[in-house]
Amino acid sequence: MKAPERVTIALDEETADIFRKMKDDLGISQSEMMRDALKFYNKHRNLFDFIEDKKVYTHAEMLSASEHVIMDIDHFILFLNFVESHPNKDKFWELHKEVCQAHAEQFKHRLLNAESILKRLEACNLFKMNKASKTEFTLILSSEAAKKFVKMEVEEIFSGMGLQVEIKEDFSKLRIKVVHDL
Repeated sequence: MKAPERVTIALDEETADIFRKMKDDLGISQSEMMRDALKFYNKHRNLFDFIEDKKVYTHAEMLSASEHVIMDIDHFILFLNFVESHPNKDKFWELHKEVCQAHAEQFKHRLLNAESILKRLEACNLFKMNKASKTEFTLILSSEAAKKFVKMEVEEIFSGMGLQVEIKEDFSKLRIKVVHDL
């Protein structure tokens, strides 16, 4: 068996503290921790290149709590189109408002501002958010069918939190101006 290759690295104080703490927490050797870290980075480096950290953590948090699902966008649009053609569609929209109001209650206790709420909702992949200024955002919708759903969600959550916004509709966009934030 070939002898392992030896590598010497220099760590700044902050990184050295993290290194020692992780080594102690995991109960493994320095070498094993470095091998595992390099293998993990190599396997998942696309996450680091293409997705911002906050979004990855938001997805992990949402999915690990088992309160969210991953759904193909075509299924979601099919669902919304079915709802719109159903004779009891008003009941769906009433219940959707109730769910949004419950989200507002949850968010209110977390002291989230308008931008952080929109970023969290963006993680659900119903829209892509562009920030025009500190108070103006454009939500580019994944589908025209999602407009009513997203608009109601934003209106109800913000209203329930005491945030005042103006929402203007474009063909496949919602333009949001925050009049009063937390």
